[in-house]
Amino acid sequence: MQESHALISNDAVIFGLLMAILAFVFKTSSSESPGFKKFYSIVPMLLLCYFLPSLLTTFGIVDGENSKLYFVASRYLLPACLILLTLSVDLKEIAKLGFKPVVMFLTATVGIILGGPLAIWLAALINPELVGGAGPEAVWRGMTTVAGSWIGGGANQAAMYEVFSPSDTLFGIMITVDIIVAEIWMVFLLLGIGKKDKIDRFFKADSSSVDHLQTKMENYSQSIARNPTTSDLMVMLGIAFAATALAHLCADILAPWIQETAPGLSKFSLTSKFFWLIVIATTIGVILSFTKVREYEGAGASKIGTVFIFILVATIGMKMDIRSLADHPGLFAVGGLWMLIHIVLLIIVAKIIRAPYFFLAIGSKANIGGAASAPVLAAAFHPALAPVGVLLAVFGYVLGTYGAWLCGLLMQAVAPI
Repeated sequence: MQESHALISNDAVIFGLLMAILAFVFKTSSSESPGFKKFYSIVPMLLLCYFLPSLLTTFGIVDGENSKLYFVASRYLLPACLILLTLSVDLKEIAKLGFKPVVMFLTATVGIILGGPLAIWLAALINPELVGGAGPEAVWRGMTTVAGSWIGGGANQAAMYEVFSPSDTLFGIMITVDIIVAEIWMVFLLLGIGKKDKIDRFFKADSSSVDHLQTKMENYSQSIARNPTTSDLMVMLGIAFAATALAHLCADILAPWIQETAPGLSKFSLTSKFFWLIVIATTIGVILSFTKVREYEGAGASKIGTVFIFILVATIGMKMDIRSLADHPGLFAVGGLWMLIHIVLLIIVAKIIRAPYFFLAIGSKANIGGAASAPVLAAAFHPALAPVGVLLAVFGYVLGTYGAWLCGLLMQAVAPI
């Protein structure tokens, strides 16, 4: 771990700051004050939960890189919240959403695979030195790690680091490009939620299937709603964290076994413990949705899951240092161009198949954000929709390494020597 020069390095204090920020945002967003109502009609609450923690890092108050809070949130709270959010999932209703969510997800993947080499080619026309380099310093090598992260997740990014071997310095820069560009896109996706009806009209989309799923889940929650007792809360937490423990146990066995017996499967993330953690936790949640345990939704299972999600959101936001934009503006511009190509392709396909904005947003975030962000964005539309983001994100982990490997070969082919 690098020595931290931040004002506060104690994770207990940092966690308290993050919780205070979340409390402030939730309190003000539910305020009847005309000023706050006007403000939150423009700025989504979730956006502030990302942005305010990032200011702590930007101004040197905390060190997001050296803090262990994101690790704890992503390994303990994320699988627990996936279980709580999928307890009441209705797979039949999700299936009725049709082919459009899958088409938009695959379009997002293709946009990343083609967007990388296109961005390098276009940047080379303007300034070949910006995307040039040789050996481990070749920019395209670093960009393959971004492709791994954007299609899948951290495990896929690490796989690309091993396959294409960029220098540690270049890899560090690209991690920053990955986080900053992805979070800027998240900002726009969140802003779009408030305009989703206008966007759907632009796409001439029929969002009735999404609205039907949301309404059915709401009605189910209301039909079994009850005032939770202490016993209810303890049982829900017990289920969530016991299932998380089981997911960790299975992941610790499966990932090394596959690595030893079939190492070639690493290109599908099947040797990643985090991949199996997410898949197993989601599977447990789906299995429980066919049992009486799903009735704990009435006691607030998804509400507890949502609390865990927002803690995760705050720790993700804390990892973003806005100052880093000024360190390598050229590479951030290339990353931004890459993302723009991804976005344009999504808009074109959404327009052609008349997909609702929800499918565009979740298809993109299931790639670029994975299981840590896709359910967050889906829940911003409505908590009942979070499982859709989870299920698509799992596909992203499977495709991540293979898609990024293909993207890397294409980038190598067009990169200036």
